[in-house]
Amino acid sequence: MGSLQGKTIFITGATRGIGLAIALRAAQDGANIVIVAKTTEPHPKLSGTIYTAAAEIEEAGGKALPVQTDIRDEAQIAAAVGQAVDQFGGIDILVNNASAISLTGTLETPMKRYDLMNQVNARGTFASSQACLPHLLKAENPHILTLSPPLAMKPHWFKKHTAYTMAKYGMSMCVLGMAEEFRKQGVAVNALWPRTVIYTAAVVMLGDTVKPENCRKPAIVADAAHAILIRNSRECTGNFFIDDEVLTEAGVTNFAQYAVNPKGKLYQDLFLD
Repeated sequence: MGSLQGKTIFITGATRGIGLAIALRAAQDGANIVIVAKTTEPHPKLSGTIYTAAAEIEEAGGKALPVQTDIRDEAQIAAAVGQAVDQFGGIDILVNNASAISLTGTLETPMKRYDLMNQVNARGTFASSQACLPHLLKAENPHILTLSPPLAMKPHWFKKHTAYTMAKYGMSMCVLGMAEEFRKQGVAVNALWPRTVIYTAAVVMLGDTVKPENCRKPAIVADAAHAILIRNSRECTGNFFIDDEVLTEAGVTNFAQYAVNPKGKLYQDLFLD
């Protein structure tokens, strides 16, 4: 199980950042990647569309199916799943990567933003998992991997951004519940979270809060995801993995390769004590 060759991977939010990095790492093995995202036209502040992502994936050695999808809409998710199955014959892996963020306090969070975070993060993860599971249950080594943090019900992770924490922990609660629900059927359901802040478009949108030299590259999460997804699904479920711990276990010793600036001081990510 050392390769993802021929596996069909349904990835939400795969046009840029961590989602695209995971797709490109899988493409190196010759995987089929279903790119599930909204962006079809270039954004003035955010690079990448489902079509540019597809081109990069195919250049890296994979097969790509770009499907414009708003994961807040279960009908669009169902249509994307249908296209994936028609094109590739099934789904082996779901990566719940799509996420919305707003690190704002209660009085500074408009309800429109609250709704967006909860609809994309918690609801989108649940809906995407629900739609893919009938096909995952037929797969040889099925995995659901969700980009969400370990559950730590500590006040300091809520006090500055209660709405975001609720939405992100909603993703993690999907992992906790579904891992146990589908354990006997052999579907692995795990979470993955970075040790440090990862330099992505989402971080850039936060302004000067985080500087590039204090971050790692998306490649570290992609390599960790790959190491998880090649494991035996019946022996690997219900885990809240941290990227560098996964890679250390896999034998990686050079973590400087993942730093934006190897000499920079790395910022630890949210939700990790």
